Amino acid sequence: MTPSKKRNSIVAVFAHPDDEAFGPAGTIAKFSQTHDVYVLCATRGEAGGNHKRLAEIRSYELLKSAKILGVRGVYFLGFVDGTLSNSLYHRLASKIEQKLKLFKPQTLITFEPRGVSGHIDHVAVSMVTTYVFYKLPFVKTLLYYCITARSRKIIKDYFIYFPPGYKRSEIDKVVDISDIWEKKVAAMACHKSQIKDARRIIERLESFPKEEYFLTVTKK
Repeated sequence: MTPSKKRNSIVAVFAHPDDEAFGPAGTIAKFSQTHDVYVLCATRGEAGGNHKRLAEIRSYELLKSAKILGVRGVYFLGFVDGTLSNSLYHRLASKIEQKLKLFKPQTLITFEPRGVSGHIDHVAVSMVTTYVFYKLPFVKTLLYYCITARSRKIIKDYFIYFPPGYKRSEIDKVVDISDIWEKKVAAMACHKSQIKDARRIIERLESFPKEEYFLTVTKK
């Protein structure tokens, strides 16, 4: 799918199906009202459960979520969940770069450099997206989705290292998603194979301001 001629493009780059929903879904939905938004997903989430058709199921869940959020197109980059290691960085960068040259976005969205949760796949995608951002002159802004230090305090550790959140003074951009909150919840609910995570995240978010947070990098 090629970009429309009347609207600028934004591309969000993630590691797994559900990263878009459990992450900056509200901001994606808001951007989709004025931009052509595309999602690049490095894997199909094969490691996120035991079902033998899990990759197919999770891919479909992402497509449903993206439709709710108003995303114009979703593209899977063909990598396997849990394998985004050093030896794959250049291949991943090449595939992301190919798509960005097609869509010519001025803005990219991905997870902050610590991957929000510390998931190695998240960290790898963030790092590689950053590399491509600096390589392509037409991309002017990089938005790193992050969580606040306050939010992090109530999350139980479930990786070897779950990094701290960010102080409000460190956050560059706050997006009010109160008017789009139900879409974010609906997008999360699409990921039925990860429903325990969805319920836990929704319950946690209910007690916090309906906002999403970003670190911002801008090129001249």
